[in-house]
Amino acid sequence: MEWNFFEARLKEIGAQSFTEAPLKEINNAMTKCGKLIDKCFNRNLGKVYRNVEFNHGLVNQLVALHFYRQGLFDVGDCFVAESHGESALSMRTQFWESHQILAQLQAGDLSGALAWAQEHHIALQQRKSSLEFRLQRLQFVQYLVEGKKALALEHARSSFGGFANNHMHEIQRLMGSLLWAGRLQMSPYVDILSNMDWDAIAFEFMHECCAMLGQSYNSPLFVTLCAGSQALPTLLKVAAVMGGKKHEWQSMAQLPMEIELEKGLQFHSIFACPVSRDQSTNENPPMLLPCGHVLCRQSIQKLAKAPTRTFKCPYCPSETTLSLCQQLHL
Repeated sequence: MEWNFFEARLKEIGAQSFTEAPLKEINNAMTKCGKLIDKCFNRNLGKVYRNVEFNHGLVNQLVALHFYRQGLFDVGDCFVAESHGESALSMRTQFWESHQILAQLQAGDLSGALAWAQEHHIALQQRKSSLEFRLQRLQFVQYLVEGKKALALEHARSSFGGFANNHMHEIQRLMGSLLWAGRLQMSPYVDILSNMDWDAIAFEFMHECCAMLGQSYNSPLFVTLCAGSQALPTLLKVAAVMGGKKHEWQSMAQLPMEIELEKGLQFHSIFACPVSRDQSTNENPPMLLPCGHVLCRQSIQKLAKAPTRTFKCPYCPSETTLSLCQQLHL
């Protein structure tokens, strides 16, 4: 009896219509979401596949190095053992040392990073890196925050001298902050505390470590996947336009259009001749005219018609000959 009354009351107030409308909207949204996923993620990637020489050993090495770069040494060792990619083990020790020091930094311990920076002092100077000074400054400020004025002064005397030429103003402010040891937050030097960015120091340390090892900061595997994922939609469109010309797609040495990648994925300069619109190659390198303009060699040869014949630059009134043009190396 009570249930019948409850059911009748629900019908009276139209509760079902109140719940059906939102559910219908959710159902429509979920249906559209599925269609968008199907539209954005093409399941048939075979359209853009090309028969290229595939070096399994190199790929296995990149995967193992990626694990070591991330500090996943157990996973990397397991992968190397199963893929027989022992060549990647040569970098394991260096990355192990880097991650040990990184763990110390994340725990607020500067000793390992300072020792590493001092060991690589000359190389860091050649790279014009400020990492060593930033570490020394951070150690100094840490002493001040802890109220250890004597230790801070001793550290400044022994460590700051070699950085005076490039960091004199900062060193002078650090010396002034000694008067406020233990109470920097109430001093005119409170901004010094903002430089205690441990995450930024850790990032710069790993960046310099990779540079010393002759490696880029980002994993080559990560960069390859990022670039491929950005290029894939364009490649799918090109493959669809070319349709049945599969043989032409497989043999194509250069894409018929430019693929835009974000700035972080652009590493090498690519020159496109402003006359022919062709990208430079080893057979058709960029050439510098005496007036400062640059054209590809084939364009210059077409303009000159003969090695000793004078021709006019297509972008200014200057005249020159093919022998006066210099090849550029990008």
